[in-house]
This record gives sequence, structure tokens and C-alpha cells, in this order.
Amino acid sequence: MTEPDSPAATNLAGALRRAAPALLGYAAVRALGLVTLAVWSAADGKSAHRLLSGRWDSLWYVRVAELGYGYEVRLPNGDVHANLAFFPLLPWLERIVHAVTPLSYADAGLLVSAVASLAAAWGIFAVADHVHGRRAGVCAALVWAVLPVGVVQSMAYSESLFTALAAWSLYAVLTGRWLMAGLLAALAGLTRPVGVAVVAALWVAAVTSFVGERRHGGSTPRTDGARPWRRALSMIIAPLGAAGYVLWVGHRTGGGPLGYLDVQAGWRNGFDGGYAFGRFVAEKFTSFPSALAGAALVAGVVLILSLYVTCVRQGQPPALLVYAGVVVALALCASSYFGSKPRLLLPAFPLLFPPARALARLRTPRSAMILGGVAVASAAYGAFWLNGSGPP
Repeated sequence: MTEPDSPAATNLAGALRRAAPALLGYAAVRALGLVTLAVWSAADGKSAHRLLSGRWDSLWYVRVAELGYGYEVRLPNGDVHANLAFFPLLPWLERIVHAVTPLSYADAGLLVSAVASLAAAWGIFAVADHVHGRRAGVCAALVWAVLPVGVVQSMAYSESLFTALAAWSLYAVLTGRWLMAGLLAALAGLTRPVGVAVVAALWVAAVTSFVGERRHGGSTPRTDGARPWRRALSMIIAPLGAAGYVLWVGHRTGGGPLGYLDVQAGWRNGFDGGYAFGRFVAEKFTSFPSALAGAALVAGVVLILSLYVTCVRQGQPPALLVYAGVVVALALCASSYFGSKPRLLLPAFPLLFPPARALARLRTPRSAMILGGVAVASAAYGAFWLNGSGPP
């Protein structure tokens, strides 16, 4: 006689079956993008493998994994690019995978990114499914896959890892799993500076829950079934990752609690409320050819803000609105690396729920045709982009 499966295994199997269309569709889109990149790169005399794992930020993560922190580059203009700017979770995972497999650090980064991208797609599905239903969840995961810069999800970058942690932390918040939400938020904070968005979302959801209970005098049963101490503890755990790394950097550099900002300043990066980005866009309108790019940038910002307003009107939970709002604010208001902004917006997946809902209302063949066409265009753009300027 075989023993019955445990409830946890049964629940996991059921969740996986429910998410299967989203995960299979996501994997197909990413496979299309990688095949297109391989063909394009070969025709251009370049290595797709090197583009994915051996350029730009990927090299910095590999150096951290292999040599630890302390590496820096001094530029002729006096700027100092220190690897302390890169948060540690991805290189830690690269080091672990390298230690237990024959993979190089770079290939370990690709493996981590591949697994994390599937986890991110599943998390996006889970959140959208919880809020808007299964069809919208499937469409949300696929819309995230077909974004023009979706090829970054397959690179040895930290966007996929961060999005996976953020999505599952937010899902845990929405379903009342507060300790898990806090732990995942802390890990997100060890992945990218924008981890503060996950912390802010968790805090807002927890405070809103506390206030709601207090307003009703405790007479209303908690819908999430969580005890107050769990929410309070999750609020304490959530910021530990980001705060711990930032304080460690400050101690290492001698810059105190704000030492990490000095490291970012060496990269000419900071938060100026969008002034530098606004000036960058305005300068595009000084000549006709560049004015087209300027108009495209303005249209992109308007689209992002419009999507956020739609999310508010469609009644997304406060945690999702806070999370997406902070991600967008940090991406658009950073003072440097303007070409990176589309990549920095990749984790803002709640913005994709309005178009996902619209696609979910269509008949399946029609929505599949739309997503398929966009996937082809995205694959071509990703191959062109990485073989050209690529993500800084």
C-alpha cells in the first residue's frame, strides 16, 4: 500500500498544475528569444553565451562571486566604480552553484537566472490569479515574458531573482503568510536596492491590517488567519536584508550609515526626483532626429503612469500599488544610466495586470495570436539590442 501524499505536497502539485499554462507559455517565449539571439549573434560573429553571461553587470557579479568585495575601477575622470554597488545574493548563489556543480561562475549565474525567471513567472501568475483570476494570471506571466527587454530575464543579471522574491513575498502578504513574506522581503533586499519597495509594500499592508482590526475593536475576525505578532515580526524581518548590507558597506568604507550612497555616487548614480532624466529627455528635442527618440521616451513615461492609474482604478490591493509605485519612482528618478530604465522597470509587474485582464477577456486563439506576435517582435528586439548597445 502506498502512503498518501502529504497535504503540502498535494497543495504544491495542485498549484503547479494550475500554473502550468503560464509556466509552459513563459518557457516557450524565453526559448524563442534565446534561439533568436543565438541565430542573430552567430550571423553577427558574436557569442550569444558571452552576451548573456560575460558582459556588463554580469561581469561585476562574477567578480564578486569569485573574488569577493573590494574590486574597483578608477576612471580617467576621477569616478570610482566599486563592486560594493552590487548587492550580494546573486553572487552568493553563483558561488554556491559553482561549488556544487562543474559550472563556471558565469554559467552558474545563467542557471540561477533561468530558475529564478521561472519562479518569477509563477509568482506573477500567483499574484494575478489571486487578484484577478486564472486567465488573467496566465496572461500576466506571458505579458511579462514578451516585454521588449524581456531578454534580460535570461541574462546573468539580478532582475529575475529579485522579481521572483518580490512576487512571492507579495503573494504571501496577500494570503496572510506574514513570516514567509518578511523572509522573502529580506532576501529581496539582499538582491537589489529596490528591495525597499517590497519592504514598503509589506509595511503598508501590515499597518492597514492592524488599523482595520483596531477600528473594529477586534470584533471582526481576521480574514488572513494570522496572529498580530506574526505581522509585527514580519515588519521587523523585512528590512534586515537591505539594511544589513547597506550598514555593512558603510562600515567597510568608513562612510557610516550613508556610505552606500557614496559608493553609488562613484557610479554617478543617485536619486534626484527625476531632474536629470527630465533634462536628458528635454535635450532630445534640440534636433529633429533625436526628437523622435525624445517623443518615444515621453510616450513611454506617459504609458507607465497611465498603467499605474489604471491599476488604482481597478482596485489593486494597496500592497501591489505601493510596490509598483516605489519601483517606478526609483527607476524614473535615478540620476544616471538612462538607458537602463526599461530594465529597471522589469520588476514592476503589477503594471502589467491591466493589459493582462484585457487579454484574458478575449477568446484564447485571439489572445494567443496577439501574444505570439509580440513575442516574435520581442525576440527580434532583444537579439538586436544585445548585439548592439545592450543593457549598461
